[in-house]
Amino acid sequence: MADAVTQFERYLELERGLSAHSVRAYLVDVVGLLDHANRLGHRELRGLDLSVLRSWLARLRSTGAARSTLARRAASARTFTAFAHRRGLLERDPGVLLASPKPQRELPAVLAAGQARTLLKSADDPTPAGLRDRLVLELLYATGIRVGELVRLDVDDVDRERRLVRVIGKGDKERSVPFGAPADRALRAWLDRGRPVLANASSGPALLLGNAGRRLDPRAARRLVHAQLSQVEGAPDLAPHGLRHSAATHLLEGGADLRIVQELLGHASLATTQIYTHVSVERLRAAYRQAHPRA
Repeated sequence: MADAVTQFERYLELERGLSAHSVRAYLVDVVGLLDHANRLGHRELRGLDLSVLRSWLARLRSTGAARSTLARRAASARTFTAFAHRRGLLERDPGVLLASPKPQRELPAVLAAGQARTLLKSADDPTPAGLRDRLVLELLYATGIRVGELVRLDVDDVDRERRLVRVIGKGDKERSVPFGAPADRALRAWLDRGRPVLANASSGPALLLGNAGRRLDPRAARRLVHAQLSQVEGAPDLAPHGLRHSAATHLLEGGADLRIVQELLGHASLATTQIYTHVSVERLRAAYRQAHPRA
């Protein structure tokens, strides 16, 4: 079983090209599954069958796991059993018969357009760290990129003449995302007056630097977003992903085509992007209920 996990890890990294975070998530799920099989008395991988998969999910459900968690772990199990079958480690693939509950898709919390403007105006610290923080907020909202994509940006990934940023997303897929004049002004200020002050021998080509001069840690970006949003009256407490949700929602509310938003966000499936149309509809309903005399 340990050898199968090692092979699976190499497959995810080398053949699927998944990020380290995604690989860890798969491995945690698979190790949990194999530990459950071991507790049932199966010492070898060939004992992994549909009944083991179902009992694993049932045990998780009995301990209070959410539907979304069960769906994710079932998907991990199916990926693993399909891999094991292709490699000859399992005679049959039991995962093809494994059903899982559909996760309940909750509408993401987003900022109102006015709250987004207030957030960006509040970041006006002229120090090098303040200029960096302003750029972090501007780029997250202007481009809708993920925080992991943001901190991996190098200086050469930004085309200031065309106002485009080259992003390496999930699965090492590359895309170009435009940004507007406010983000460009923040970028210019950071490159002229912020980055040169913080840069040192350990900085390399990183666009965004921490206070010690190394590439900005995503946790620092998350703390920044939480701290700045706490100063915006009425704003929900969002992580950087909340700015991504907000950017997508505001684009659609402004009339952007759904497939364009899909391309900007780097979603593999249009169904992932469609949740933002639900957010917009909910806002229409809220405004209707508030304003219409017979709502």
